[in-house]
Amino acid sequence: MRKDAKVEMISRVPLFANCSKRELAEVASVADEIDVESGRELTREGAVGREFMILVEGTADVRRKGRKVAALRSGDFLGEIALVSGGPRTATVTTTSPARLLVLTDRAFRSLLDRSPRIQLKILQALAERLRPASL
Repeated sequence: MRKDAKVEMISRVPLFANCSKRELAEVASVADEIDVESGRELTREGAVGREFMILVEGTADVRRKGRKVAALRSGDFLGEIALVSGGPRTATVTTTSPARLLVLTDRAFRSLLDRSPRIQLKILQALAERLRPASL
């Protein structure tokens, strides 16, 4: 995947909404691209989250307590809250077709934040905006 395509995919993620194009390129530089087969479990409900993923190509189902709650497709993402909080996954996500993913590990993410306080601040701002009640 071209670098500018990675940047474009990452720019759609609310966690990185406040980042400049240059900062998005920094995030893209630490993201790995992987291919997985259909039926691959990407996350397991209750497990500790250690990565954030963007579905570049393919489809996946999201299940909570065994019930399908959503279907993901190209451009969708998962794991951003677990990446920041280190908390447990809220759902099990399994691919329903062969898929290509951009993966940002917690180690790469934390290293990036250590090197770039600007990105760190913008991610905190994005999280605060998501937590703010809609009525304000």
